[in-house]
Amino acid sequence: MSLTIDDVRRIAKLARIAVTDDELAATQQQLNRIFGLIEEMRAVDTTGIEPMAHAQDVMLRLREDMATAPDRRAEWQAVAPAVENGLYLVPKVIE
Repeated sequence: MSLTIDDVRRIAKLARIAVTDDELAATQQQLNRIFGLIEEMRAVDTTGIEPMAHAQDVMLRLREDMATAPDRRAEWQAVAPAVENGLYLVPKVIE
């Protein structure tokens, strides 16, 4: 796929990006290079290859999931304007 100058103008307008006439040619080249790279990647045969979450087969070290900050819920709710059953009460904003 190859973009024309008019395509770049239209894309810039849709994206609300100010592109001067001097920048149009450079932007066109950059976008066309990106599309060229995408076409190259699409041409690669990936049949039989499982999708991966990461390029390297690594496992993260896991740590125990435990709270490290002190529980200050009671202190914060003590100064709240309105609390009921442990929940903050706020004015209704949607009818």
